[in-house]
Amino acid sequence: MRQVRELRDIAAEAVLISGGGAAILLQIADEQVGLGVARHSDFASRPLDRLHATLTYVYVQAYGTDAERRYGARKVGVAHRPVQADAGEQSPAYSASDPQLQLWVAATLYRTAIGLYERIHGPLPLDTAEHVYREYAVLGTALGMPKQLWPVDRAAFDEYWSRAHSTLHVTAEARHVARDLLHPRVAPPWLTLSMPLARLITAGLLDERLREAYGLQWSRARQRRFDAVMTVTRMLWPRLPRGIRHLPAIRYLRRVRAEIARVS
Repeated sequence: MRQVRELRDIAAEAVLISGGGAAILLQIADEQVGLGVARHSDFASRPLDRLHATLTYVYVQAYGTDAERRYGARKVGVAHRPVQADAGEQSPAYSASDPQLQLWVAATLYRTAIGLYERIHGPLPLDTAEHVYREYAVLGTALGMPKQLWPVDRAAFDEYWSRAHSTLHVTAEARHVARDLLHPRVAPPWLTLSMPLARLITAGLLDERLREAYGLQWSRARQRRFDAVMTVTRMLWPRLPRGIRHLPAIRYLRRVRAEIARVS
C-alpha cells in the first residue's frame, strides 16, 4: 500500500463514506446547524443530496486544481446563502456563513474521517497525523472560515472538540432529520438494502450520550456486530486495489470537471 503522507492519500478512501451518517448527526446536534438543515434540506424525499454535496466538496478541495476548488466553494456558497434566520422566541439565529458553524462542520468531517481511517488502517505516524490535520482546515477555509479559527494542532483540536461536544443538544428538529436520514421513505432499492448496515455503523461511531439523544437502539449484541464489521473491514479493505478504493472520488471529480466544461 502506498505510504500515506497527506490529505490526498486519505480523503479518497471510499470506506470513509460509511461515516457520513455519523458526521451529519454530529453536525446537526449543534442546535444552529440542526435548525438550518431541518429548515433548508429535504432528507425525506431526497435522502442522498447532502451526502452527494459533501462528497463533491471534499473531493474537489482535496484533489481539484485551484480553479476547481474555487468553483466548488462558490457552488456550496450559493447553496448556503439562503440558509439563515433571525432568532425566534424559542430558537437561536443561524447562518451557514457563520465561521463558528463552518468550523464545527469541518471539525466533524475531520474527526469522523480520521477516526474511521485509523480504525481500518491503524494509527498514522505522529508527524503525518499533524500534517494531515493541518490540511483538513481547507474544508472550512474554502468557505470563508478564517484560518486562525482552525485549532493550531491536534492537541488544541482535542480541547476544542471536547468543549464543543459537551454543549451539543439534540433537538426535536434534529431527531426528525435523523429519522429521515436513517429511515428514508423514498430511496432506490440499493439504498434501502444497505440501510441496516448504515444505521449500525452510524450508531457505532457515536458515543452513548448522542445515541440515546437520537433514540438509536444499542445493545451488547449490536456492539458485537459493529465490532465484527470493523474487524472484517480492517482485514479486507486495505487489500483491495487502490482504483476500487478510490472509485467514488474519481467519478465525482469527473462529474465536476464535466460540469465546469459545460458552464465555461
